[in-house]
Amino acid sequence: MKYVVDIDGTICKEVGSVIGRTPYIDRINQINKLYDEGHTIVYMTARGLHSGKGEAYYRPITEKQLKLWGCKYHELSFKNHDADLFIDDKAISAKDFF
Repeated sequence: MKYVVDIDGTICKEVGSVIGRTPYIDRINQINKLYDEGHTIVYMTARGLHSGKGEAYYRPITEKQLKLWGCKYHELSFKNHDADLFIDDKAISAKDFF
């Protein structure tokens, strides 16, 4: 399966500056287990969308964080992505919403 996982608020606390975010290691370990089982892991973020700094500014910061936090993944995306399952702190399924 292909999992697309949001970063802020999902695998790290969404408080303070982006650079100083604190990871949820237990959640990262669960995602890493999926990676180890052969699933495709894509981390997705909207960092830079509102500030206007964009991907060029946030990609190196985000890649450094993911490495520091021990995240295993296949791709880092700053755009919408197709997936079998999205994991996001602000998501709700259409079934639950309607």
